[in-house]
Amino acid sequence: MTHSVDPIMLSIPERLETERLLIRAPLWGDGAAMNEAILESLEELRPWMPFARTAPTLEDSEKHIRLARVEFLKHSELHMLIFNKHTGELIGSSGLHRIDWDIRSFETGYWIRTSCAGNGYITEAVNGIADFAIRELEANRIEIRCNAKNVKSAAVAERAGFTLEGIYRNNRRGENGELENTKVFAKVRGIEYE
Repeated sequence: MTHSVDPIMLSIPERLETERLLIRAPLWGDGAAMNEAILESLEELRPWMPFARTAPTLEDSEKHIRLARVEFLKHSELHMLIFNKHTGELIGSSGLHRIDWDIRSFETGYWIRTSCAGNGYITEAVNGIADFAIRELEANRIEIRCNAKNVKSAAVAERAGFTLEGIYRNNRRGENGELENTKVFAKVRGIEYE
């Protein structure tokens, strides 16, 4: 792949597997499973995820899935759903966002349903997605950004081998309207991987 190729012309695999997880692009009809996972986890997600400020309807979730599917096909955002490989249960969401195809820079974010937290699934997913970005997309940079108060999200970035590059101060408004800080972690080709 060369950096000047039009991203729509890239053949990007729609799924990957790790030891315990199936991670794949969203498909029409995934809205019900997504809605169930979000509703179960609303209180834990609300402080960190803007989409969790209000409970989504089933139609809201399916609409989100369908838009995410289109974005994946256009390669403008690579949303991915995380499933337990053995049970088939949707356990969270991740993907590659804020894509700059010219320099091959991506951001990954993530959330997990409450009943599946604490089992290392998100760290496993982040490692799998980072490896996917490096291997399949020739990533030069992969970022994780999280609210500086989100200790669990920062811990995932650290466990997955991302380096804290800095903290953006007063760059966002929190749920309560107050200014908050964002931690920026990254893996960079030639430093954290070849």
